Amino acid sequence: MKITRDVVEYLSALARIELSQEEKELLSLQLEDILNYFETLKKLNTEDIPPTSHVVSIKNVFREDVQRESLNCEEVLKNAPLKEDGCFKVPRIV
Repeated sequence: MKITRDVVEYLSALARIELSQEEKELLSLQLEDILNYFETLKKLNTEDIPPTSHVVSIKNVFREDVQRESLNCEEVLKNAPLKEDGCFKVPRIV
């Protein structure tokens, strides 16, 4: 697929980045190379390869969810820099 300078200018406008003429030329070549590589990948036989979401197997690393007593209000607020009427007090942001 041919990537023109107009396409690069359109993409840079979407990304709100300013590019020099040299950068536009370089990016058009690089984007074209990337798309050509995808065309090469399309030719690979993936018939016997199962779909995966990760290359390496991973497992859930979270701890078990165990029910327990919650902290009381005094414990929660004891290190709060500002508190008022049993609640955290924070600066007003408008």
